[in-house]
Amino acid sequence: MNKVTTSGNDGLWARIRAALGRTDAAVPAYGQAAIAKNPHKKSRPAQRIDEELRRSWAHAAERNVSLCVLALEMDNYAEYFAAYGREAVDESIEALDSAISALLPRETDRCLRHGRAGFVLVLPDMPALMARDLASRIAVAIRHAGLANRASHAGQVTMSMGLAVANPQGGLDRAVLEAAHQAVKKAQRRGLARLEVVDLRGREERQRRAA
Repeated sequence: MNKVTTSGNDGLWARIRAALGRTDAAVPAYGQAAIAKNPHKKSRPAQRIDEELRRSWAHAAERNVSLCVLALEMDNYAEYFAAYGREAVDESIEALDSAISALLPRETDRCLRHGRAGFVLVLPDMPALMARDLASRIAVAIRHAGLANRASHAGQVTMSMGLAVANPQGGLDRAVLEAAHQAVKKAQRRGLARLEVVDLRGREERQRRAA
């Protein structure tokens, strides 16, 4: 098991743990309204994900290699938001971003924000087993971060993940991204800090044969 370090970020982690350890954090009046605001608006993070997916799809299709998309989402986000408030949640998301980014194997890999409390990793030319190993190491890093969450029976922040694997051919097919998002939802229905994997390669082969 790889050791996860937070060298140079000790002050940040200390502030986050102090903020999340408060027992008197007030619930902001805008709580759930803020969560639901503009759910269908395509934000700049969504545009960056689309651009990265398009670039990575073309890269994988040109080289005839696989493409993995790993979606991550904080478990019980609404309860966490209500318990700690926006500022503490934003600090936690920043810390999670740093922990995940530190584990990405290539300089070209990016941890992209998605929605209120999620991320997407678009990983061209990465075998499914390597992507699963990366997901496992990310889970360890999140656990080691120890971000308190009294709203969860785990006692700390957890993230569930959905991994979709495809063999890109031709023009961009966003089904791989949707499959990753659906997989993370399925993982959350099963519990906390789980990984669900969807392999689309068999489906793609059947579609090519039927064409």
